[in-house]
Amino acid sequence: MKADNEQRTGLLYGFGAYGMWGLVPLFWPLLKPSGAIEILAHRMVWSLAVVGLALLVLRRWGWIRELVRRPRKLGLTALAALLITVNWGVYIWSVNNGQVVEASLGYFINPLVSIALGVLVLGERLRRVQWTAVGLSFAAVLVLAVGYGRPPWISLILASSFATYGLIKKKLNMGGLESLTAETAVLFPPALAYVLWLGATSQSTFASQGVGHSLLLASTGLVTAIPLVFFGAAAIRVPLSTLGLLQYLAPVFQFGLGVLYFHEAMPPERWVGFSLVWAALALLTWDALRTARRSRARLEAARAAVPTPEPA
Repeated sequence: MKADNEQRTGLLYGFGAYGMWGLVPLFWPLLKPSGAIEILAHRMVWSLAVVGLALLVLRRWGWIRELVRRPRKLGLTALAALLITVNWGVYIWSVNNGQVVEASLGYFINPLVSIALGVLVLGERLRRVQWTAVGLSFAAVLVLAVGYGRPPWISLILASSFATYGLIKKKLNMGGLESLTAETAVLFPPALAYVLWLGATSQSTFASQGVGHSLLLASTGLVTAIPLVFFGAAAIRVPLSTLGLLQYLAPVFQFGLGVLYFHEAMPPERWVGFSLVWAALALLTWDALRTARRSRARLEAARAAVPTPEPA
């Protein structure tokens, strides 16, 4: 009963995390007339304030000493910070420039890029179904490139930066709150310097657009931290396969907002391209569920084969 309650709670946290990530395109336009770089800088500054306060309450500081003493881990953290900066910046720019649909495509193809990195970097071997899914995604990119008249650069940058970021996070093996703190600490000095420079040159919108605008910019820290806290709470309560399915909620919401709320164009070739991506994801999901079921069956069979010791 307790396990069922924990899993139900984990699902709620998961829906909350991916739901907030899916609805975040509604938030960034509220920050206009701030540009994407100014929004990004404030997001870095205020995120560190939020996670620093959380760590202060939880009194979790021991990991900092270990991180500082390991140059390789510190270097990987800096690289992860750079990648997430690119990802955040491109995403904010795309939403505020009417490219929500193309941005959502980036997070649809992110699992496929992660698979490609697994093959190229980690030497992993793919099953036949996974190769089919990768082939479909490659065809989708070609179709969308023809439709856009250019490669879907926004999607490709978002997918590749986030997939590489995920690969580095796997190697770092740090907790969600700790890793976010380390990354934002790396990003904080240049972000704060940029914010102060904007203020000194009278280009900042933080104080010139009213108190409401200032509060919205400050709330970017909460917009960043709260979904990550929810995600962390979900990750320890639900199976990884369930979490993998939940990740599709965010781009589904983003795609729906782009088409239905922002009224972005969807000519036939884009529908074809997106349909190929969705077919690839359906194949991956089916293959993952089938593999997990087989693994579980083999584990249960192995347990049943072990004789139960008789009482003395």
